[in-house]
This record gives sequence, structure tokens and C-alpha cells, in this order.
Amino acid sequence: MKTFIRIAEIWVPTEDRMELRYHDGLYGTHDEFRALSQQMRFKYNEGLPGKAWATGHPVIFRELEDSNFKRTEAAKAVGLTCGVALPVVADDVLKAVVVLLCGDGNVGAGALELWHNDPSKFFELRLVDGYYGPAVMFELNSRHTGFPRGYGLPGRAWKSNMPLIVNDLNDSRVFLRWKEALDIGVNRGLGIPYLHPSGRTWVMTFLSARNTPIARRFEIWVPTQDRETLIFHAGDCDQNSEFATAYKSAKIEKNDGAIGQAWASGIATARASLAHEKSVVAQSAAAAGLSAMLAMPFMAGQESKAIVALYF
Repeated sequence: MKTFIRIAEIWVPTEDRMELRYHDGLYGTHDEFRALSQQMRFKYNEGLPGKAWATGHPVIFRELEDSNFKRTEAAKAVGLTCGVALPVVADDVLKAVVVLLCGDGNVGAGALELWHNDPSKFFELRLVDGYYGPAVMFELNSRHTGFPRGYGLPGRAWKSNMPLIVNDLNDSRVFLRWKEALDIGVNRGLGIPYLHPSGRTWVMTFLSARNTPIARRFEIWVPTQDRETLIFHAGDCDQNSEFATAYKSAKIEKNDGAIGQAWASGIATARASLAHEKSVVAQSAAAAGLSAMLAMPFMAGQESKAIVALYF
């Protein structure tokens, strides 16, 4: 996968809910790393997946040489430098943990950020941690920036309580750090909010650069009012800017392809090859030269409020 995200994994609880086991993933040519992962289990609060399970919100490991990461040598061997874990939770029950492992940021810009609001302490979102590769000044600026509800990409995702795609980060009305982003070539963004039962909010933001995109295409699909089908809500693709026109009348039913399966199960779904998918979604992606995808449920209580799809 020629993207900032190099590997995507899905971990699910074992039947006794004592550990997380391997479920599926996208590894590109890294078959040895896949084989290692398939053999592993993670206890509660252990490793990157276990940390997300324990906290109930996203977790970033800025460096995979951190002692809490259990596959350090294997990750180093294939050029992985950082990772993020995203829990999929229905009410208070963990359904899955999605792990995204990223490549060497020295080859280009791009950022992963985790923002947090504790209403008992402050009114805005503040940076918990982030990975910025060589973008030192952008990182410094971000660490001294706060986002009130409704402002900037993190604040807008917080206010809407929905995944949000911003196609043009150079617009100062929607991205407050647009000048710094312009300097390093960051031009697209995805924000995903996580409302915690404690009343706190976390927002995960993915900032995508022209030369090293986080993913090649982002899509958000939402249920119709009767919850019978999914319809296209928003998207962005660096291979075909007009792709959304093919989705105007598109509908996805439960268990229809990767997106429909993620919606029906409440568990993220991966497709290493789109060649055998017959949906309009897969056909559109394949026509744009995309070969793999990851579909992640965005939960509200027991139901999926949206499905976020990333293509590689």
C-alpha cells in the first residue's frame, strides 16, 4: 500500500472476553508480519490493541519501539514507525479494535492526531499526542492550539458527533492551521469523534498530504431513516475527484460487500482485493486503480451511525 498507512489490522475479543485475537487485516507484501500477528493475543491493557480496549478511546504510539508495543523488531524490519488503535464499542461492549500502522514519516508529510476534552477542566479540545513525521513546526503549532466545539476539523467533528471529511484544508474557515498545512503539503483531513461514557470526548484526526496520503480514498456511508440501506454521505479520492457522482443513487444493504458486512456485524471489515466484489463501491474503486479497503463502523449505542471506508 503506497500510503502513510502501511498495515491495517482488526482485533476482536475471544469468546471468554479475556483476550483480543486476530480477525483480519491488510498487509500488502508484508506476509511475515501478517503471520506473526495471526499468532498473537493481547490481554486487557496489553499492547496497542489492549490499550485501546482498556481506555475505550483511540490510542497513539508515536514510536513502535515503545516497550508496550509487542512486535517491535518485526515492525522495524518493514519500516513501520508509529501506530494508532481505534476501538469499536457498542454501548460499553467492545466489538473490535482497528490498528493502523504507519510507515516512515521521513519520506513525506502527514499526521495522526488525538484530541481530548475534559469538560470538568477546560472547554476546548487539546492535543493528547500526535505523529507528524518531519513536520516539526506544524507539530509545535498543534501542541499550542486548542479547538472549541465547532471550530476547525477536530471541533467540527466533536460538534456533529459524526465522522467528518474535509477535502480542502487550505480553507481557513474549516481548518485553522491552514497556513502551516499548506507549507508541508497537507491538504485533506478526516476526523472521527469518540464520546466516552465519562462525559469526556476524544477526536482522532488523520491529515493527508499530496505525496504521502493517509489513504487514497475516504468515504462515509450513513443509514437511511428506516435503517434499511446505507447511502453515500461524503468522500474524497485523489485518483478520481468525480467518483461521488456514481454514488448518487447507490444503496448498500446489510452484508452487501465489505461496507454492508461492517454495518451488519458492528465489526470492521477488510478486503485485501476488490477484484471479486460486485458492488458499485468496489467497481468504482477498482476503476480508480485502488485494490484494497477497510470499512469501520462508527457506533452510537448499539447501532452503527455511519461506516467509514478507507481505500488503498
